[in-house]
Order: sequence, then C-alpha cells, then structure tokens
Amino acid sequence: MKQKRLISKNLSFLINSFNDDLAGVVLEGSSRSTKTYSSIDFIIHICSIFDEPLIFNIVKETYNSFKTTLYDDFSKRLSTYGLDNPFTRSKEIHSFKIWNHQINFLGADDEAKFHGASCDFLWANEGLDVSKEVWDQAEMRCRRFFWIDYNPKVTIHYIYDTIIPRKDVGFLITTFLDNPYISKSELRKILSYEPTHPEDRHLPEGKRRPHPTNIKEGTADDYMWNVYGLGKRMARTGLIYRNVTWIDSFPDDIEEIGYGLDFGYTNHPSAFVKAGRNGNNLYLELLIYESTENPTILGNLIRHVRKDNFPIWADSADPLFISELTQSGITTYAIKKFPGSVNYGIGLIKSYNLHIVKNRNFQREQENYQWKTINGIAVDEPVKAFDDAWDASRYIVLAKFRR
Repeated sequence: MKQKRLISKNLSFLINSFNDDLAGVVLEGSSRSTKTYSSIDFIIHICSIFDEPLIFNIVKETYNSFKTTLYDDFSKRLSTYGLDNPFTRSKEIHSFKIWNHQINFLGADDEAKFHGASCDFLWANEGLDVSKEVWDQAEMRCRRFFWIDYNPKVTIHYIYDTIIPRKDVGFLITTFLDNPYISKSELRKILSYEPTHPEDRHLPEGKRRPHPTNIKEGTADDYMWNVYGLGKRMARTGLIYRNVTWIDSFPDDIEEIGYGLDFGYTNHPSAFVKAGRNGNNLYLELLIYESTENPTILGNLIRHVRKDNFPIWADSADPLFISELTQSGITTYAIKKFPGSVNYGIGLIKSYNLHIVKNRNFQREQENYQWKTINGIAVDEPVKAFDDAWDASRYIVLAKFRR
C-alpha cells in the first residue's frame, strides 16, 4: 500500500486515542483543518492493521449530503492510496469495501436505521447536524471506537455538554493553519473572511483595525472567519432571537397557557408549541416537530402530547387542516394575519423574557433563524427558513399574549 497519509494533528490524535483505549474523540475546528481527510486516512489505517472483517458506520445529517462531500473526498484518498475506488464507477453508493472491511453511509434523517446498525467503528461527519437521539442509538451499537468532527457553527449543543466532558473521550481543536497541504485557493477563500488586520489578531477586539482589502471587497465576515477560519464557537450574526434562556422543563405555576401550530406536510415539519406566560416571562415548549401528511396523523400526535384543553391557534393558510382537526374533536382556531403581522409577532415575543424547554430542533432554529440581508445590509424581513417552531410560537402569542 502506498503510504501517502496527511501527517496531521487530527490523524495522530485519532491513532493515539484509539491506541490509548479511549471510547472515542471529538474533532472541533475550522474549515480545511484536515478533519475529513484525516478521518478517511484513519479508516484506511485501521483497515490495514486488522485482519478480521470490520464494519465502519459513517453518519451525516442526510444520506444525500454524502454525495456533495464525502463521495469526492473518499474518491481522492482511495485513488491516492492505490485502492479500489467504487466512486469512479457509480453515482450512488450506500456501502463499499476496503479489502474485507465494510464501510456504510447512513443518513441521520432515517432514525429507524440506527436501532439495528451495529458497527466496530463509528464516525459522525459534521456531527452538529446529527440529533442526540440518533447519536445515542448509534454509539450504543459501536463496539470499538467512535469519533465526531464538525465546524463549531453553533454555541449550544449536546456534544459540548454530554460528550466532550467525558473522561473516556479525547478532544482536539485545529484550524486551517494546522494543514500544511492546504491549496492556495482554499487559503485565499478562508483568509477573505478575516474582518480585522492580520497583525492585530492578538489585540483586544476594540483595538483591532479593519482589514482594508476584505472590507473594501465586501468579503469580510466575522461569523465565517471565527467559525471557519479560527474554529471558534459562535452564534450567527443577525439572529432574530439572541436572548434565550434554556430550561429543563415547563413550569407548573403558569398564569395563562395556549398552543401554537404551524403545518408541515412532507418537506417541512409540523410544529406544535405549548406557550405560557407569567408576568413578563414567556415559556415555550416544542411538543411536535415532524412532517404530517394529513390531519389524521397530526391529530393523533396532538392527542398524545396535549394533556389539557387549552386552545390551539394555527396558520390560517390551511383551512382544511383546521376544519378536519376541529371536526375530529381538536378545536383549532385560525390566526388572523394582517400586513406586518410577522414582524409584529416577532416583536411581541422579544418583548418578553424568553424561556424555552431544551429541545434540539428548537435550539437549531434559534441558532439559525435570522434577518435577511441584501448586499450585506440587514433588512426588516426574516429569512424563510428555520422558522417552523417560531411561527407556531408567534401564532399563540399573537392570539393570547398581546400586551
């Protein structure tokens, strides 16, 4: 076998951690810090030292996401090593072999797969996009060693709280500066995000000068530079709801309670939110977050999670769903929309001290729901994405909790 590994911090860390008998490692870092290539090289290394057949399960947010990232990376590394390369022969690969070892690609959007998907080695690529439920099922069935890699594009995540602190888990942070093989074009792109003068990186934030070229050319981006350049955890700029307190459970002593419902069908989830108010405090809990093709499915889910008869206010854009839910015994009201009602509802929610019961889907929306920008300038219009739970929350606040 041709020995052409990228001798990187990530690869050395993976090998040493496995040899030290750790349960697994977490690789956090910037773009182009060799996390992916090192992971593939680690797989090839393990395959080369074990004779008995092994199973490697690789997990990403969806199966389709493999096609735009790991397909190409695996193809390059397999060819570099002179190994059989199925990616040059097929456009659709769910699994393949390196010698007698099985490599499986699994999308985290199909949770049922993980209840029987045992393996020897487990890799979560861009692990921040993998739900805790899927990860717990996958790790439970991993016999030897796991690792997770990601760019730290959010500030709140179960990986930070429950995996990294473990004594049997190694943790490493790297940046593009740790990659001696980075191409000039990749380096140029990452450096184009730098918002401050390179010589001022060590200075306090208030004393740094703006980067003259990047500012002039409009490429400077504080979020992109910190996350994908420096590998630092950072919330997106322009977030609509920045000030949120995450709580463990919905309080019992609530003055007013109601429910908000945003409909989803096949490509978007239906979001069902319980809301309560105590004075200046607003409490939210996401109870349902999944696609529902018809009112019967949705109604059954609502009956399972709603333990009272407080009113439900829903998106008026689907009167058929509202009518059929009501006829089935789940009285549902249509929220009255008006010009500017979206921004008005957002303002109402932000006027409260916001407390949300911990939920990965709600956290993901909070970390990504942002104001639209045009030519780099924020405008008073939210981006129509990561808004299902927020829309449901807005409906109930507009209906019940106006000031």
